Amino acid sequence: MTSHTESALPARPGLSGLSFSKGHGTGNDFILVADPNGSVDVTAADVAAACDRHRGIGADGLIRAVPSSFLPEGRALLEDTPEAQWFMDYRNSDGSVSEMCGNGVRVFVHFLLESGLVELADGASMAIGTRGGVKVVKRSVDGYSVDMGPWEFIYPEAAAARATDSLVEADGLQVARPGLSISMGNPHTVVALAEIAELRATRLFDAPSVDPSPPHGTNVEFVVPHDPLMHDGVGQLSMRVHERGVGETLSCGTGACAAAVATRYWAGADAPDVWSVTVPGGIVGVRFTVSAQGGEHVHLSGPAVLVARGTFS
Repeated sequence: MTSHTESALPARPGLSGLSFSKGHGTGNDFILVADPNGSVDVTAADVAAACDRHRGIGADGLIRAVPSSFLPEGRALLEDTPEAQWFMDYRNSDGSVSEMCGNGVRVFVHFLLESGLVELADGASMAIGTRGGVKVVKRSVDGYSVDMGPWEFIYPEAAAARATDSLVEADGLQVARPGLSISMGNPHTVVALAEIAELRATRLFDAPSVDPSPPHGTNVEFVVPHDPLMHDGVGQLSMRVHERGVGETLSCGTGACAAAVATRYWAGADAPDVWSVTVPGGIVGVRFTVSAQGGEHVHLSGPAVLVARGTFS
């Protein structure tokens, strides 16, 4: 862990006096706070102020590390998975509550380790509670791998009939493009573009328009499959993303999984089960496996880095 000199930063009253860490996974950055006693009341306004990149610390979201037993969602998960002792209470940068975050859960586990709240040897795994269900995170010498669980089409009948289910408009694209909506525990709509130049020209300051939009909104991924699609048996694609409640980010873990799901579906039966997804913040890996119950699971792998510590004034 790289640590800057600790300093006090202004915050709203709900965060005053709290210690925090700042971390990222391939540039998708987060403020992390530990709440082992379940006593921290974080409001949407607190989160938005802390994540403001000009008047706060700046981040794509805020993660509170809290024992699962202190939250109704956590207690429900403990009934079936008692080992999921820690809950990832994740908020988008606008303060809205989110189901989970694939990059964030890797950084979350790294934060727990660096804070001395858990122990996890290389090659060992631990269960984490999230609003998107229990996620199992495995530590490796170069980062973490997360079993993101099963994926599913949000509009399965449309996906089966025509491999798309919506039309997506975005600044920089002259015409609406077909999209495919996928749930990774949170909603995503994936749009294929023809070339990297088109991907770079798409402007994602404003949220793309998706019609029809999933009931609770959606993250939108624009992807370009590489040509050739596979290199040494690994599928290759590049992606940019506009995250619901945040804006464009340098990376999105669940988005990378959804992008691989959609591209693999479009590519047909011969598509690979292992993918490399290039995002503006780096590269993450996506792998498909069959679970013991027979369903298909998606695994996300990549780095997790803590860069600073401090205290809210």
